[in-house]
Amino acid sequence: LVQRGTLSVGDIVVAGSSWGRVRALIDDKGKNVVKAGPSVPVEVLGFDSAPEAGDQFAVVENEARAREITDYRIRKRRETLGTAGTARTLEQMMQQLHEDGKKEFPLIIKGDVQGSVEAIAGALQKLGTDEVEARIVHSGVGGLTESDVTLATASNAILIGFNVRANAQAKRFAEQEGVEIRYYNIIYDLVDDVKAAMSGLLDPTLREIFLGNAEIREVFNISKIGKVAGCLVTDGRVERGAKVRLIRDNVVIHEGTLSTLKRFKDEVKDVPAGQECGMAFANYQDIRERDIIECFQVEEVKRTL
Repeated sequence: LVQRGTLSVGDIVVAGSSWGRVRALIDDKGKNVVKAGPSVPVEVLGFDSAPEAGDQFAVVENEARAREITDYRIRKRRETLGTAGTARTLEQMMQQLHEDGKKEFPLIIKGDVQGSVEAIAGALQKLGTDEVEARIVHSGVGGLTESDVTLATASNAILIGFNVRANAQAKRFAEQEGVEIRYYNIIYDLVDDVKAAMSGLLDPTLREIFLGNAEIREVFNISKIGKVAGCLVTDGRVERGAKVRLIRDNVVIHEGTLSTLKRFKDEVKDVPAGQECGMAFANYQDIRERDIIECFQVEEVKRTL
């Protein structure tokens, strides 16, 4: 919507971080016009990329000035991202997440129409939890451009195109910078993929798996080894390398690793219930007869949103 002055075919125009020469003006009746005055709504053809709804639109004197303005706006956007603590590489991002507790999945989304972009943004925001959220660095209408790749490089974001594609220059630049571009035409597929990726940022839960119990029947002092427990496996099985708790008078006095497990003189991997064995524990010697050895494993369980 023209607010002041007159917009003409051939003018150099800037809107947001996009610029171009006006190749055609189309009025609200679908007819081509040469000029448009104040309060006249027109569709403008000629931008290098689609501006966002709400961007300020202005005519400038020449292409050099247009490039200067858009380059400045892109640079300021990158600086803003940088001062906000944006990681430049994946390693830096993960380190930052570890240090400040933030779990963010940065995205740049471009779509065919504003309605689709807004629907995608709304769906992704609903995925957020106290631990992880999708951070939309930038969204807009139109194909993916070099400016989008530049922003993705600065913010370590993934580029998503919904019913749009990257132009040839953007494709080459993305390959050079190692920026991932994903294309979708179904919103549910897009949301499912982002949801799966965000789940990967969640810390796994730890689940303890009980293996078995053993009772120390006798303690031996072995030269160059130290104390070795002569045990009877009373329940389940015990495994070499597994986690163990040493229980004395129903109180846990040590938690460590079962470093040595023997049947007679042979090193074995595991010993089932009802059999005797010899045990030694990593960096621990305070063992006594009738102590109970609780053997267990700990596994990580992936979480999902």
